[in-house]
Amino acid sequence: MDTAGARTWGTFLPVGEPDTFKSACNQRGVTYVQGPAQALTLWLEAHPSPSTPLTEQPVIRVIVANQKGGVGKTFISSGIAQALAEAGHRVLIVDYDPQGHLTAELGFEDLMYEDNVETLLMHMDGTAKDDIHDLLVALDHDRFGERLHLLPASDDAFLRDVALSKVSFSEAALERALEPLENDYDVIIIDGPPSLGLNMDTALYYVRRRDGELSDRSGVITPVWANKASHRAFRLLRSQMEDLCRKGRITVDYLGLVINAYDSRRGRLVKENRDQWERSSSPAVLAVIGDPEGGARGRGRGDPAAGVCTRQ
Repeated sequence: MDTAGARTWGTFLPVGEPDTFKSACNQRGVTYVQGPAQALTLWLEAHPSPSTPLTEQPVIRVIVANQKGGVGKTFISSGIAQALAEAGHRVLIVDYDPQGHLTAELGFEDLMYEDNVETLLMHMDGTAKDDIHDLLVALDHDRFGERLHLLPASDDAFLRDVALSKVSFSEAALERALEPLENDYDVIIIDGPPSLGLNMDTALYYVRRRDGELSDRSGVITPVWANKASHRAFRLLRSQMEDLCRKGRITVDYLGLVINAYDSRRGRLVKENRDQWERSSSPAVLAVIGDPEGGARGRGRGDPAAGVCTRQ
């Protein structure tokens, strides 16, 4: 059984059972991870649960979020989207950042400044007249097989917080706008805004765990750097998530962290900050991406049109 990419887990065993378990694994030539995976599979096959029918799961919804700029949100959201599309999934990536870096990097910058066209905000505030499918553009690389689409940023996105403050039940505005698209995709990825506020609330509400949805399926991925500023930014974002969950009585799953642009040669504090991230069990570190510029400082790294983030 292939256990690559599985989440970590733990259990309690009686005294002496670990040694018995390891001995059995060694005799069968399987790893200590494969052993319980096989045992659980056999148990589930022998004890089916007909009283609990499988329910159809909604489209996977993920926001790559951090209000701190320059940590690689665009690079990572684009890389995940491209990797999934190459693997055969139908993927929509939403440029939810008013600055539109993803839209520009993918070659659609002119779309942000078109006049007399409808925008995502208009579909969110209820003033749009046309179909939201008309906003989408396809990334026509052969390796995507027409499975990867972009909902570009628009010039009015900077006004989103103000406009949404006048919308009834504004937290669900993004969900209402994207609902007509959901049956067309397996995964919807949102390149989040570098800010907190109502704009972020609508995106966090969209990736909440829906009724009947499995845990840790949709949710939030946060790119961070191995520095103190990223720790502070993470605490602010998590505080907003917890406040939204408490007031809205919802659950938003934290899928994990990605440490971006890491270079141990930057000094002891950098390594200590990375260690601090990795000591956290919730959310866990999904991947560490090295800095290809060998210690250069400043902006987020990577080409959104080519980067791929892989989960460890």
